[in-house]
Parts: sequence; C-alpha cells; structure tokens
Amino acid sequence: MSGLPLMGEPAPDFALSNQFGETVRLSDLRGTPVAVVFYPFAFSGVCTGELCELRDNLALFDDDGVRLLAVSVDSKYTLRAYAQDQGFSFDLLADFWPHGDVAARYGAFDADRGYAERATFLIDAQGVIVATLRSELGQPRPLEDYRAALTNLTGRVNRVGPSL
Repeated sequence: MSGLPLMGEPAPDFALSNQFGETVRLSDLRGTPVAVVFYPFAFSGVCTGELCELRDNLALFDDDGVRLLAVSVDSKYTLRAYAQDQGFSFDLLADFWPHGDVAARYGAFDADRGYAERATFLIDAQGVIVATLRSELGQPRPLEDYRAALTNLTGRVNRVGPSL
C-alpha cells in the first residue's frame, strides 16, 4: 500500500475528540513523544484486556513523558462510558466520523469490517514514527513489545516491571 506512514517518516497529523469531547491534535503535542494505539472496539474482550494492561503499567509511558493516545472507531460517548467503567486516565480518541479516517491514514483500518486494526505507532518529540507494533485480530500486543519500542523511542531502558 503506497502512501502509508513508515518508520522514519513524519506521522500523519490528526485532530480527534477524546472521551470528554476535547479535541486532541497530534501536531499540538510536538515536543512530547506520543504512543498512538489503535484498537478495534471499546468494551470488547481482547481490547479491554489490552488497554487494562496499559492502564496498569502506565508508568512505562509516564516515566519517560510519553503521551498515550488510544484510538478506536467508537463514538466519544461510548469512549466516555468505557473510560469510566475501566478507570482509564489516558485519552481515548474517537475516530468515529469520517468513520476510520485516521486509522486509514495510518494503514490500520479494515474497511470491509469497519474497525481499526490492532496497531501502535511510537512517535518521537519531532513527530517522526520511530517504532510500530501490530497484531492480528484477537491477539493482544505483548507488554514486552511496548517496553522494547519505548526503549527505541526514549533511548532509556524502562525497568518498570509488570504490576502485581
């Protein structure tokens, strides 16, 4: 697929509403490393397990000043209920309309099924993609893969262990 962002290239800019209706624009976060985590659906089993693991290990991101943005095609209203239900303190972004537009620009949208694929993009403070993680539907991205990718992003070995 041509036109998809590759490692070493600038991340496509976007502006999406979070679970509170606030606009989050990637370009406004320049100067801050960012993890953009696409996932299929709020309240689904694997997605919930995966995002809860990130919630429980948020220090992996916070300790190095990495902003975590989780993106799905759900509405901001669904995402607000999801964040409240699961205790997510990070931004859940609604790629609701145009449906899946941002995920498509990142090559992470299944147009036949209408959902974001499981893909993560680690973006440095200059807005350049430095690492990507992908997994198949039904397969969570391993936390160890996040640790390795965050080391690539920040240049630090993150020693935070899994939560007990």
